Amino acid sequence: MKILVLANYGMGLYKFRKELLENLIRENNEVYISLPYDEYIPKLEKTGCKFIETHLDRHGTNPIKELNLLLFYLKTLRYVKPDVVLTYTIKPNIYGGIACRIAKVPYLANITGLGIGIENRGIIQKIALRLYKSALKKTSCAFFQNKSNRLLFINKNIIGSKSRLIPGSGVNLEEHSFEEYPEDDKNIRFLFIGRIMKDKGIDELLEAAKVIKVSYPDVQFDVVGRLDGYDIVRLNDYVKKGIINYYGQQDDVHSFIKRSHAIVLPSYHEGLSNVLLESAASGRPVIASRVPGCVETFDEGLSGLGFDVKSVTSLVEVLIKFINLPYEKKKSMGIAGRIKMEREFDRNIVINAYKEEISKIAGVERD
Repeated sequence: MKILVLANYGMGLYKFRKELLENLIRENNEVYISLPYDEYIPKLEKTGCKFIETHLDRHGTNPIKELNLLLFYLKTLRYVKPDVVLTYTIKPNIYGGIACRIAKVPYLANITGLGIGIENRGIIQKIALRLYKSALKKTSCAFFQNKSNRLLFINKNIIGSKSRLIPGSGVNLEEHSFEEYPEDDKNIRFLFIGRIMKDKGIDELLEAAKVIKVSYPDVQFDVVGRLDGYDIVRLNDYVKKGIINYYGQQDDVHSFIKRSHAIVLPSYHEGLSNVLLESAASGRPVIASRVPGCVETFDEGLSGLGFDVKSVTSLVEVLIKFINLPYEKKKSMGIAGRIKMEREFDRNIVINAYKEEISKIAGVERD
């Protein structure tokens, strides 16, 4: 089979979907990937993928550029002549889905998250939902990463029975192996990994860290991730005051997870957080906002702790609660998180779901 994958950036495709691509290639499928060029493209090409450079503005709303993206996808479909198309993230889902409808090519969409446009109600949300309705009308199957997003699309009549819930992108349990809990319980290290942007809750994290450092000066807050429209001057001010340690974007986040005592994610919304899955798989407790896409990754009080979204007060209370937990309790939470990942979030679950749906399109029954 010829399989075309539409995505918006290489890092996400490589880190979270590499195993699926490798699996499809091993089964003698010809896999094309269409996305903007970045440093991960050579790594993807080494797996055997054939790269098609695509100009895509992830955050832009220029109608001419959006139309050009749709036209490019139509041109790409004519060139590749795929048997099935896999789409990931908002713009590939929407414009790739519409292109597949026009070209009458089977496609599988993955709703990795709703995005700011849909999360924030208003005219942008209405436009985005209408576009999604048009894009998903003929999809062979739409994959959802949490129940809340799936229910929204069903209630809005955007998607019907052709949908399936999967455990996010799953987690590679070998790459993110279990790590022994840090022996030093006096100098607690909290870790944030993610894009540095408002919707990831970075403002709440900075304010909570400032409060915590007054009473617990030895507690460390490590922040890893690339700036995404956030004020670097504001961030550097907290670094200069010794409130946080900022490390920028890192290829190897596992080494940061290994030395941390807990992962903290105050995100406003998620599809299903890969950061939390990877941290839990590594044996680290999860401290996250109680929103869809985060709450699925931990069991309250057993492998993690939740707090109210957009609430500095609630975040501070939970951080203090964790700091004061007995060492053995912290350690046991990490072990419980690993067990949960093995049971519910193995990446092979996601790979098998895709292979099942692709086999249906090909008219082949799998064992």
